[in-house]
Amino acid sequence: MPTFESFAPDLYTLNAPDVNDIALRLFYHQAEHNSVYKAYLQALRVHPHDITHVRDIPYLPISFFKSHMIKTGAWAHEVVFTSSGTTGTTTSQHAVARVHSYGVHCQRIFERFYGPLTNYHILALLPAYQERTGSSLIAMMDWFIQQSGSSHSGYFLYDHEKLAATIEQLRAGAKKKILLWGVTFALLEFAERFEIDLSHALVMETGGMKGRRKEQIRQEVHAFLASRLNLPVVHSEYGMTELMSQAYSRGEGIFEAPPWLRLSLRDPEDPFLAVGEGRAGVIKVMDLGNAQTCSFIETQDLGRVAQNGNFEVLGRLDNSDIRGCNLLVQ
Repeated sequence: MPTFESFAPDLYTLNAPDVNDIALRLFYHQAEHNSVYKAYLQALRVHPHDITHVRDIPYLPISFFKSHMIKTGAWAHEVVFTSSGTTGTTTSQHAVARVHSYGVHCQRIFERFYGPLTNYHILALLPAYQERTGSSLIAMMDWFIQQSGSSHSGYFLYDHEKLAATIEQLRAGAKKKILLWGVTFALLEFAERFEIDLSHALVMETGGMKGRRKEQIRQEVHAFLASRLNLPVVHSEYGMTELMSQAYSRGEGIFEAPPWLRLSLRDPEDPFLAVGEGRAGVIKVMDLGNAQTCSFIETQDLGRVAQNGNFEVLGRLDNSDIRGCNLLVQ
């Protein structure tokens, strides 16, 4: 299997038949050269070449990213992304060969849905993420801020007054649009202090209360933000430490993914029973961007998947650890 740098360009021109073909070839390769995934398949008594359809590929539980370094083959990594977790929990780790390649990949996905980064002033309100090392979200924001080419793009941590002043300053300009990207609790705190008109802006909520506030359902959070910030819609990002790729919601909590990121569901009570369209189940993610780690991961999130592949995230499995970028309970 080639490196991510040589493999990634093929992702961006995929059509539906290509996805199935590449996924199977990637599965066979990872089943042979990823020692953790190989051992997991052996424990399940699954013989890789008995798998002839994508729907039958076994998915590695995401908890293995906490106990093992997941790699397909032997290669040197430039960074290890880690989840923040909560006190007393073991964090996930995801090795990435090159931070530059990760940034380019994330940019391609974002621009697929929202257009060039150069169209935006990117204002990041990401406390907690900024205050630790190893955050994949901060690595992505670093790249986005740089690529925006705006001297106004940057982080605001807890400085809500400076953020509000910057927004007011930028409202007068028409060349670029404001993109306010924030963790949920920080956006709520900002909106509580400032009732400001962001109808001209794009607000991206990335989930997470970080133990700072009581968890709220997504509809309540988005309704409050929309009311206080005069927003027609609140956007959301679905991403996690263990994945190279992201999905985006342009409203109502309905996420769209690039072609190489596909979701399926299994029954919460039976790990081998698939869940059909419209029903809730445990989310399984196929991310072909994870070519050098594992592309087939069963999360601890609950969701629904529509026939067109768009999906909703409904919350977390009971008794599962809360990840750093935890989701709002629906």
